Order: sequence, then C-alpha cells, then structure tokens
Amino acid sequence: MGKNKKFNDHPFPYRAEIELEIATLTNRGVGLGRVVLPDAPAEAGVDAAPESRAGGWVVMVPFTLPGERVRARVYRNHKNFSEADLLAILTPSPERIEPRCALFGACGGCQYQHLTYAAQLHWKRQQVEELLQHMAGVTFAVSPVIGSPQEFGYRSKITPHFQLPRYRDDAPEATPPAPPIGFLKQGTRFDIVDVPQCAIATDAINEKLTAVRAKTQQRIAEGYYQRGATLLLRHAQEGVATDYDAVIHEQVGELRLRFLARDFFQNNPFILPAFTRYVREQAAAGGARSLVDAYCGSGLFALASASAFERVCGVEVSETSVKFARENAAANGIANATFVAGDAAMIFAGLGDEFVPMDTAVVIDPPRKGCDESFLHQLFAFGPRAVVYVSCDPATQMRDLTLFLEAGYTLTAVQPFDLFPQTRHLECVMTLVRK
Repeated sequence: MGKNKKFNDHPFPYRAEIELEIATLTNRGVGLGRVVLPDAPAEAGVDAAPESRAGGWVVMVPFTLPGERVRARVYRNHKNFSEADLLAILTPSPERIEPRCALFGACGGCQYQHLTYAAQLHWKRQQVEELLQHMAGVTFAVSPVIGSPQEFGYRSKITPHFQLPRYRDDAPEATPPAPPIGFLKQGTRFDIVDVPQCAIATDAINEKLTAVRAKTQQRIAEGYYQRGATLLLRHAQEGVATDYDAVIHEQVGELRLRFLARDFFQNNPFILPAFTRYVREQAAAGGARSLVDAYCGSGLFALASASAFERVCGVEVSETSVKFARENAAANGIANATFVAGDAAMIFAGLGDEFVPMDTAVVIDPPRKGCDESFLHQLFAFGPRAVVYVSCDPATQMRDLTLFLEAGYTLTAVQPFDLFPQTRHLECVMTLVRK
C-alpha cells in the first residue's frame, strides 16, 4: 500500500510496527499504552504534550486489555497521541476470554466481549471515577457498578441497517450484489458489517431477524428501496415488533407501560426493576414530597416513583409521549401523577403552586448529548431540593455536573448501572442536593 500523502510522520512513520504494554482502558473501550520516544526537537511536534513527556507517548489500540504486551501498527498520529491497529497479543491478560460472537472486532457494536464480565464492571467504575476527576475536578468514591442479570441476550431493541450501492446510469446492466445488513464496521463511519445474529440481542429478536433479513433482501432485489434504510426489531410483551408505529407493552416490575415501538425506552428490561427502584429511593431520600420527571417520555421514572411521593408531575415536549404517559398512569391505577406537554423554553412553568422548590425532587434523563443550556438555566432558577441525574453518557454528565456545582448543588451519590454488557456504554445515576 502506498503512503498516505496526508499522513503526519511524527512521532511514528507510516504503518510503523511497535510493541507496547497496555496500561488502562479509556471510557471509549480502547486500550491505552505509552511508548518512550527518543529525544526530539520540540519544534518537530514530537512528544509535545506534557502528559506524554511524563510517561511516554500515548498510543491507543482497540481490543487490547490492561497488562497485555502487544504488537500494533500505527495508522494515525495526532498532536498528543497515536492510534494503532492490533497485530498480535504477545502477553495476554488473565482476564482475556474468547469472544462469544465471531464478528467481534469487526462489528462496532461491542467492545468488551474479550473481557470477563467482572472485569468489565471494574473498569467501568474506574472510568466513571476518572471522568469525575478529569472533567469535573471532583474526587468522589463511585459505587460499584450494578451489573445486568443477563450478560448476553439482554437487548430488547436493535436497528440493523443497509446502504444500496450507487451505479452510474451508463453502466452495463447487472444484478447488484446483496448489500450487507447489520451495523457499522469497527473504526468506520459508513462501512456496514453483515450481522445474521446478534449475541447481545434477545433470543426472540434473533429468531425474527432471519425472516426480516430474508424479506429485506427480497425487497432490495425487487427495487422496493431507492436508498439505504434502518430496520427495527423490538422485543416486547406482544413478541417482536418490526413496525415503527406499532403500539407495544413493556413490563417493569408491577408496572405495565404502553408506547410506540419507535419511542425511546431503555433496552435492557432485565435490569429495569432495580434501576427504577434506585432512582425512586434516591429521589425520595431527602424527604421531598413532590417529584418532577423533566424528561418523562411515556412515564417510566414518574410512574415507578409515584408511590414514594404525594404528587408527581411528568413533563415532556412530545405530546404523543404525554398521551401514553397519561394512559399508563390510568391503566396502573396511579392517581397522584399528572403529565404535561411542556414547551422546551418553559419546562417548569406549568407545575402549579403545590410544587414548592425546596420540597421537590427532580429526575432528569436527557439524551446522550446531555442537558442543553436553556434547560439547566430553568432548572437552577426553579431550584429543587434534589436532582437525580440519569445519563447514558457519563462524559456529558460530568460536563453538566460542573454547572450543578457552580449553582450550589452538592454531589452525594454516583451509582453506575450496566445496562449494556459487552459494550463500553453504561448508565450513571448522580444524586445532587441543593446546599
């Protein structure tokens, strides 16, 4: 392969092979090691970062584990670190195991199938502690991660997709090859790996997936699709739904919830009873009598917590979700919960006088990008007694934490939940109490 003309040669030449020991795992699930570089002039851009000079130049190598010595091939040099592909494990970690899925390493869906589950939980806890220190400047004892009752076969929703190849109008007529249907290839933004079965999806989804793939390939051959598409398989009480607009039911403990198959809902039903119970206990721990669920969706946290409060109000910008939340409250015989479709700019305006800030706890479960500035300004202006912040991205959660601390809140608990075994993802629940 010829040299990439845009390749930065410092500190490693193009496709240089190196050996290094992996020291830790980043919160992206990538092994991190350091390589001691020979002395080089500062103006050359080599080893410019102080953190790199302290212990060697940082090199990131996917699918490696702490304590392993590996051989890797560098494919990109950044200002402060390099990225490399794994070539060989020279000294394996005692925590390394055989991945269950044959596509592990090619499919970008999982990062940790080669690591024992106990070690996954250990490293996820450490990653949350490190994010607290590095992003929020907070040293805090993070509670041990609460693991999933099922390590595989837990995921109740998958969205495989495909892209159709582009052909020139003047190209000779030929039957196009069947495109792969699956998930993004590791390390790429557009390439798709064909996934006939998914080890982390439920058995029912995998049974349905075979038929869905066959039907999709037939439709592709018949010209049904003009471009790529994203498919949906969602395992609920009725079975596996493939229609985005299907109304489905999910059971969480004694709570039965109804919503659209396309709506957001946590995708590991096996851990949800413990997850929602913890959120309820943290929200009620300070003695608040009122609860506001500020991103309530179809009512999961609001309804699961209603028994611990005199009154509950769920706020959601989606009117469809609010409709389902109201129906779910009625269907479960919960009379002390109301739901309002709140304008994003006036999220707390319609709560009513009975929601006194210092007697109110707020639960927030924002999208992966975290809370937007407008919402946080409204939240701090309302000034609730406590906030239970649920996040699927601890990095954006730590970013928001700094604003909570500036607004006069104290961090009292950090509890990660592993809703996504075998992957780098996790849910983290932070409890913040107003001084």
